[in-house]
Amino acid sequence: MRRQSRQPVRWPALAALLLWSWTLAAPEARAEAPPRVRVAVVGGLVLCGVWPELSRRAAAATGLEIETVAAAPKEGIVPAFRQGEAELLLMHGSDETYHLQAAGLAAPLQAWAMNEHVLLGPPEDPARVAEAPDAATALARIIEADAPMIGFRDPGSLAVMHALFRARGLRPGIRQQLPDTGATQQQVLESAAAQGAYVIAGHIPVAFGKMPRAGLALLFQGDPAMRRVYVLVQPGPRHPASPEQRQRARQLADYLLSPAGRQALEAANQSAGGPWVFPLPER
Repeated sequence: MRRQSRQPVRWPALAALLLWSWTLAAPEARAEAPPRVRVAVVGGLVLCGVWPELSRRAAAATGLEIETVAAAPKEGIVPAFRQGEAELLLMHGSDETYHLQAAGLAAPLQAWAMNEHVLLGPPEDPARVAEAPDAATALARIIEADAPMIGFRDPGSLAVMHALFRARGLRPGIRQQLPDTGATQQQVLESAAAQGAYVIAGHIPVAFGKMPRAGLALLFQGDPAMRRVYVLVQPGPRHPASPEQRQRARQLADYLLSPAGRQALEAANQSAGGPWVFPLPER
C-alpha cells in the first residue's frame, strides 16, 4: 500500500495570515484603553456642574481616562481615598485632609481653587446687611442691631463666620450665636427662617436647592473673604496606590494646577452658568 505523504505546516506563514485577518477584522480590539485615574470629589463640585465639564476637558488635554468614583460629602469621599478606591481627592482643606497627610496616606496638600459662602436672612433685612460694603461690615451691622444669627454647625460655614469676626475684632453677643436646631445640616435655612435669623451657608447648595430657603433672602455675596479653599490630595507613602497610579494622579494634578488647567476651570464655570468654583489668585 502506498502511504500518502503529509505536507509540512508552514507555521510562520499561518501566523502571518492569522495576524493579517485579525488586523482587518477587528481594528477596534487593538486599541489600548487610555490610562485611568480614579478621582473622589466633594459633592458640590458635581452638583454645580463644574467638575463634569472640567474633567472632560482635562481628559482631552492629558489623554487620561478620568473616572469619578465618588461625589459626596467628606464622610463619603475620604474613606474612598483612604482605602485606595481613588488616587486623587478634591475637597476643602480641613482636619480630615491634614489627618490623611499626618498618617502618611496623603502627599503634601496643594491648594487648587475656592468656593463661595453667602449671607442669608429675613427679606426685610433689619440689620441692612445687603447695603454693606464687605462681609465683615455686614456682620458688624448684625451685632450692632442685636439681630439673631445662627452659628451653623457646618464646619466650613462656622469657620467663615468666625474668621470674619476675628478680622474686624468683633464680639458677637448671645443672639448672634443661636444654635442650629435643624434635624440635618441641609435644614439650617429652615431653622433660620423660623427664628428670623441671619446665617452663612455655601452658595452651591443654596443655589441648587440642596438647602431649601423658603422665607429667607440671599442678601450678601461676592466678598473673597467668604471663600474656602479646595485642595488636591495625592497619595502619600502609605496609600495603596501603585507607582503607575501615583504617576497618573500627579499628571492630572499638575494639569489642574497649570495655566491651562486654570483656563479649563474658567471655561467649565462659564459652561455651568457660574462662577461656582473660583481659581486661586494669580501669583
